[in-house]
Amino acid sequence: MAVTCGLVVANLYYNQPLLAEIGRTFGLSESRVSLVATITQVGYTLGLLLIVPLGDKRERKSLVLGLILLAAAGLVGAAYAPTFGLLVGASLLIGLFSAVPQLLIPMAASLASEEQRGQVVGKVMSGLLIGVLLSRTISGYVGLHFGWRAMYGVGAVIMVLLTAVLARMLPRNQAHYAGSYGSLLRSLGTLARELPTLRRSAIVGACLFGGFSAFWTTLVFFLESDAYHYHSDVAGLFGLVGATGAFAASFAGKSADRKGPDYALTLGILLFLGGYLLLGFGGYHLVGLIAGVVILDVGQQMAHISNQTRVFSLRPEARSRLNTVYMTACFIGASAGSFLGGLAWDHFQWPGVCAVGLGLVALAYLANRFYGRSGSAAA
Repeated sequence: MAVTCGLVVANLYYNQPLLAEIGRTFGLSESRVSLVATITQVGYTLGLLLIVPLGDKRERKSLVLGLILLAAAGLVGAAYAPTFGLLVGASLLIGLFSAVPQLLIPMAASLASEEQRGQVVGKVMSGLLIGVLLSRTISGYVGLHFGWRAMYGVGAVIMVLLTAVLARMLPRNQAHYAGSYGSLLRSLGTLARELPTLRRSAIVGACLFGGFSAFWTTLVFFLESDAYHYHSDVAGLFGLVGATGAFAASFAGKSADRKGPDYALTLGILLFLGGYLLLGFGGYHLVGLIAGVVILDVGQQMAHISNQTRVFSLRPEARSRLNTVYMTACFIGASAGSFLGGLAWDHFQWPGVCAVGLGLVALAYLANRFYGRSGSAAA
């Protein structure tokens, strides 16, 4: 499950180190070409909202295999897109059909005991995080030496091979929801309305994912600017630096099991804040930039694992839908963060990007500290 999460989620992030190359191919500005990253995340958000709830209703193995093959088709479309508009359309489909990890994570949580749930979710999320970050490293290298279209082709081949492996290895997993698809989707609103802890986690997750996405969407522009004069392969190598967050995922899960998710979540938010402060004041020096990336990624993963552990404990029979509400909010935040990051870079360069990140993490802290606390005990 961890390997599958890593390989599929990589589809969302191949484009980030390639944005400058894509912009040169189609003659577009940096803010305009960042639409590729934004639309991919919009597609993923739609997949979370419309497809992931089916994990409580449909047999998960067949659903996972079908989605991975459709994601491969979207990657092929992007590889051969003759116009920027068609590339944007293919990016939407790539995001939509790459929602597979959010079906597998609730499945893993349901297989784990109450005492080990945080640790199990952390292990699966470690695979997902490694996929997120190493995808940038691989993509940056392939993009520099073989062109951005080649990376999409490689991604399609990986998806086809993964489907063949999962067809043999992934166990069948029956769901238990007996209602209609319409009632399944309506129940998302019911869960959000009835559970203030879910709403609070969703708001915090949206803000932190927004800050995380604003950084990674604009990093390639910063590295190619007069501050560094690097290329896409170096931008991709920062994925290796950020992979340290994968180790934090397992630690966060254990901390959530031992001390409760609120403790690990607060610590993650504070680390995220420290990472952006370091990036803002020390990002023009390579050591400061590297240290900021490490702290930012560790903080993000600690907060995210703690949030998910808290969410999965609310209604065991509805974990796919709980994950849908939470992760939809997160990727709405990620899409907004990519958009705001692109605007901030266009108008204020690196200081503007860091201001966006600091503003979003401040909102996350305030929401976690104050929102919905009076109703949490009763819920």
